[in-house]
Amino acid sequence: MGEAIVITSGKGGVGKTTTSANIGTALALQGKQVCLLDTDIGLRNLDVVMGLENRIIYDLVDVLEERCKVQQALIRDKRFDCLHLLPAAQTKEKSAVTPEQMEEIVNELKPNYDYLIIDSPAGIEHGFRIAVAGADQAIVVTTPDTSAVRDADRIIGLLEQEDIPSPKLIVNRVRTNTSKDETEEMLDVDDVAATLAIDLLGIVFNDENVLRAANKGEPVATTPNTTASLAYRNIARRILGESVPLLSIEPKKGFLAKVKKIFGIEA
Repeated sequence: MGEAIVITSGKGGVGKTTTSANIGTALALQGKQVCLLDTDIGLRNLDVVMGLENRIIYDLVDVLEERCKVQQALIRDKRFDCLHLLPAAQTKEKSAVTPEQMEEIVNELKPNYDYLIIDSPAGIEHGFRIAVAGADQAIVVTTPDTSAVRDADRIIGLLEQEDIPSPKLIVNRVRTNTSKDETEEMLDVDDVAATLAIDLLGIVFNDENVLRAANKGEPVATTPNTTASLAYRNIARRILGESVPLLSIEPKKGFLAKVKKIFGIEA
């Protein structure tokens, strides 16, 4: 029986859908059977990030309204036979799905997969309740700015009300080189973790390769030798129970800085 993990956030635009795509892909890279579920009805985007938007015939609402079986709506990934996507509807309202219906879909899919990765819409309204229905675990995604962290804190409280135990935290788009103004607006990763008081599952540094890959419909987890790819692969390994150290948040030093360090000159 598979495990259903909802990827959620309080604030939109923190990289939740990208995180869903890359965690699912990284788990598939580990040989796991994975199904991605997009519950952002009316604003679906997971299919685009995965490069599967042209292959959609049926969607989640079609399944619920019995126009097709759930197996007919699943789209096999182009890269991994063990990775599938159940897309959200593009033209329906979020009210087209109830939490009870979503839980039925999750329970129907669980026996066929090791992991169900559920991409939640941002916010705390009906879409959130749909996404968490049937979830066994939750991962909260936030960027290290105060407004996103405040909204993430609200989501953690709602997850506790839904009896989803011990949500995990991913801090996304962490910058190692920031201007003075940016530094004043951004929180330290340790401060984010301390404020939210949940276990830190991973840190994903700001990496232009993420957007470049998404624009091609290729999750960056499939691209070797990038910091974001390594971060997502490490997160997948931690989900699988491995003990993997967090990536260092120290910026890479240039040649001149290394020379100064060698000669004891403050960099």
